[in-house]
Amino acid sequence: MVVMKVANLDVELSIEERNLLSVEYKNVVRARRASWRILLSIKKKEEAKGNDQNVKQIKEYRHNIESKLSTICSDIMSIIDEHLIHTCSARESTVFSTKCQ
Repeated sequence: MVVMKVANLDVELSIEERNLLSVEYKNVVRARRASWRILLSIKKKEEAKGNDQNVKQIKEYRHNIESKLSTICSDIMSIIDEHLIHTCSARESTVFSTKCQ
């Protein structure tokens, strides 16, 4: 994620950069959450069919998605805590960073 790399530079983000960071983060999370929900639906169907092997694979894949989501969320929180909040000089930047927490 490009904007997250910029956020790590310890510089105050412009309004456009903050918006891009927010949108980029939301899109990455949204895609993984959608995948997770689809897998949940497929898992229920496979359980109803009695396909234990498929259910096991789906559970593993869902766990993988959950781990990625957790990592993404931890990364953005670290960036906000360690880089963005400390570089805020404008009140608007501070509000944005605080809202993201």
